[in-house]
Amino acid sequence: MPGSEWGTATEQRFNVNLSILFTELPLLERPAAAAAAGFTAVELWWPWVDSPTPERSELDALKKAIEDGGVQLTGLNFYAGQLPGPDRGALSIPGTESERFRANIDVAADFARSLGCKALNALYGNRVEGVEAAAQDALALENLVLAARAADRIGAILLIETLNQPESPLYPLVSAPAGVAVVDRVNEATGLGNARFLMDLYHLSMNGEDLPSVIERYAAKTGHVQIADNPGRGAPGTGTLPLEDLLGRLRKAGYEGWVGLEYKPGDRPSAAAFDWLPAEARAAR
Repeated sequence: MPGSEWGTATEQRFNVNLSILFTELPLLERPAAAAAAGFTAVELWWPWVDSPTPERSELDALKKAIEDGGVQLTGLNFYAGQLPGPDRGALSIPGTESERFRANIDVAADFARSLGCKALNALYGNRVEGVEAAAQDALALENLVLAARAADRIGAILLIETLNQPESPLYPLVSAPAGVAVVDRVNEATGLGNARFLMDLYHLSMNGEDLPSVIERYAAKTGHVQIADNPGRGAPGTGTLPLEDLLGRLRKAGYEGWVGLEYKPGDRPSAAAFDWLPAEARAAR
């Protein structure tokens, strides 16, 4: 999509997801690469998929890379298992995975606080064979309450994300209403009001949802937005989603938060995957 078609992009605040873009580079080189492409804000899935509690040296090295790169960390996932990979979160999975999620809560929150990051995303987790769905949901609520309190402690919001059923068939939150219902339950349980919906327009479109209607209904409960085109999960313009129109609708509905670029660069270097976005629109305002 030519940059000229994104004439209103300067009204958005974009950040780059460094867990799906610039992955051809080592983790510690990605913040500087995003800055070199003109961006001033980044987000991450939990970077250490094998460890909810990495060594202090690893945390410090990533913090330094982000600071030295001159970018702001605006979003971070809690531990979510093997992501990318077969897992879709840990917090609703009894036993070891739930324990690993709980061990990660303060680690992730303290790392976010050290960089001024104000949004923490908690992926719900897949359904597990042989475990009642109600038992998983009860465990999820317990863990989300703990996560919401940790986020509140650092002045952050807790994000709860809807994924898509075709790619995540065991994940129970595969519609906007399902995700928002969990947001409401967490806020009711904590009284903090800091749980918010993560509206990923790619996932919602894969579910066949009416995106203008979702925006109209849930913009007020949305704490973060992520985009990729569909089909293909590529850059805007590689598919058929009217992303500029949808982001315009979000603005008109009152959403003023970040728009995370969470798409695949395709068969080109990540730095070449931003030609749809004018250079002057990449630095956050």
